[in-house]
Amino acid sequence: MNNLILFFNSFMSYFLLLLLIAAIVGVAIFIGIKLRKSKNEKEKDVQDSVQTP
Repeated sequence: MNNLILFFNSFMSYFLLLLLIAAIVGVAIFIGIKLRKSKNEKEKDVQDSVQTP
């Protein structure tokens, strides 16, 4: 029984670490997409202002 409890504790520890890493990756992807969309809009604005005299 003691081995089962130790295994469960170890499993939960790694599972929580996996969830933490997944959450950080999700936030990083969200921020990256947001920054890229912002940059694309700025480039489009600059391109439009150059084309229209």
